[in-house]
Amino acid sequence: MELILGIDLGTTYSCVAWVDETGKPQIIKNKEGFLTTPSVVFFRSKTEQEVGDAAKQYAVMYPDRVVSQIKRHMGEADYSVFMDGADLRPEEISAHILRKLVQDAVTTLREEGAIPADEPERIAAVITCPAYFGAGERHATRTAGELAGLRLLAEPVNEPTAAALAYGLDKESEQKIMVYDLGGGTFDVSVLEIGDGVIEVLATAGDTRLGGDD
Repeated sequence: MELILGIDLGTTYSCVAWVDETGKPQIIKNKEGFLTTPSVVFFRSKTEQEVGDAAKQYAVMYPDRVVSQIKRHMGEADYSVFMDGADLRPEEISAHILRKLVQDAVTTLREEGAIPADEPERIAAVITCPAYFGAGERHATRTAGELAGLRLLAEPVNEPTAAALAYGLDKESEQKIMVYDLGGGTFDVSVLEIGDGVIEVLATAGDTRLGGDD
């Protein structure tokens, strides 16, 4: 069996979903019982990391060992975080977040009996990204998924496109819509054109430094 997950790798919070046996998408709780996971990594040592709520708790005592909002630096060729004698790229740090999301999702689905205890044999995923992401940011997002051990089924999907699909707008008549995305790290607005089952981003704009954290 191959488990297919949909992942929103967010600036401040991330979440993961799957399509259940009834054909409906469902967000999967993490091991702490929440639907979202803070996109925060605490480097306890060179080989041990904490991700999510536990990492946020360490930010007060060990601010120099906690990394957050790394998504804002995806695709920046000259950006890295120096930790334990090594320069870590944004995609390497993001891979830790993805591993946590996937591990928790598999554990939750097994505990709920949604998948057998000995499955899945493989894990595939689709990851979303902001519509304004260029080739460099999208490549870095894909690299993060691969470093996390995922088989990616497609190039990163634009977040406003994913939102339109989630609301079933692709099943309606030809139209133009505007999607506002007020996230933890950015505030984006995208104009989409929908017709014949195709969703196209016509224009996107926003402020990458005007999200909930700001």
